[in-house]
Amino acid sequence: METVAPFKEVIDEIKDAGGEIFKLCFQCGLCDAVCPWNRVRDFSMRRLIREAAFGLTEIDGEDIWRCTTCGNCPQQCPRGVKQIDVSVSLRRVATEYEVFPASVKSARSARASIISEGNPLQGERGKRADWAKGLPVKPYAEGMEMLYFVGCYLSYDPRMKKVAAATAAILDKAGVAFGILGERESCCGESIRKTGSEEVFKNLARENIKAFIDNGVTRILVSSPHCYHTFKNEYPEFMVHFEVVHISQLLQELMAEDRLELTGKFEKRVTYHDPCYLGRHNDVYDAPREVLAAVPGLELAEMVDHHRNSLCCGGGGGRIWMDTPMGERFSDLRLKQARETGAGVLATCCPYCITNFEESRLNLEFDDVLEIKDITEIIQEVI
Repeated sequence: METVAPFKEVIDEIKDAGGEIFKLCFQCGLCDAVCPWNRVRDFSMRRLIREAAFGLTEIDGEDIWRCTTCGNCPQQCPRGVKQIDVSVSLRRVATEYEVFPASVKSARSARASIISEGNPLQGERGKRADWAKGLPVKPYAEGMEMLYFVGCYLSYDPRMKKVAAATAAILDKAGVAFGILGERESCCGESIRKTGSEEVFKNLARENIKAFIDNGVTRILVSSPHCYHTFKNEYPEFMVHFEVVHISQLLQELMAEDRLELTGKFEKRVTYHDPCYLGRHNDVYDAPREVLAAVPGLELAEMVDHHRNSLCCGGGGGRIWMDTPMGERFSDLRLKQARETGAGVLATCCPYCITNFEESRLNLEFDDVLEIKDITEIIQEVI
């Protein structure tokens, strides 16, 4: 039997998330027209908004968990309806009632791991800095040029550890005085917040903010657009402001200052994927492209959906921890778009995107025709 949350509770949660702006929706359907879900199955954000307006949302169904928070519909909405905020508010109600469909069970495990170990990957907190063993990486000390906030996936995931190592090598080569917090670093909390666990997010934010202040951090370097977004746009809710820079922006900066010399060649056709939380959410489009364009021998080709129209990989909104059936994975569509450009390398700069693309590369049997690389891995090859 489907569970419908009490009208007042749904309405109150939505009000807390963004007032009553959802009532501005006049059901034009533009959100549905741009939603990536409608490339793989029938889904209606418009219907969810309508149901929410009347407090009739079924909180035990799949639909309230589908939104990847990609940012497509808010940029198209003529009435300024905050679809992402409404979606997250509905998830808060479901989380309060502990009502989760089967596909979301793994997100609950991620939450438990975050609470106990500070990361969603069930890695031991004490091993958060193990990726850096044998590399020129030091603990952060006040006075250093910047803190490198590594993030959960780059600290624990075997594939993403290579990106962390590439980043450290580049920083060392450029003479950047940087350090890491190691086990004092906790998940930024961006994705767990989007799954409705607001209190878990707040606890993580307080832990990280305390660690930053205690260690005299002023400038923070991140590899993940999700960390970038939450430090820049959500942590100020706690009355703190840190300078946050994404690795693509720092690479652009180091090249402009002649601190990073590209001496080798990368003679391949490359197509670049805009991560949702770097592009649509934060308008960072030029930096990664300028970095790639500066690589000797590299030929840059655009996919059919790029910049503000970039196709979501499917990992945002906490869906990186949820089960998505074969045939409904946006990352499969994205790899096919990459192949259409004739590129041999799909480059990006987001751990969620790389994780999803690597899985799709295996599923589609693109192993021999398409490489997935973070931009730092390309730069590391040519310095």
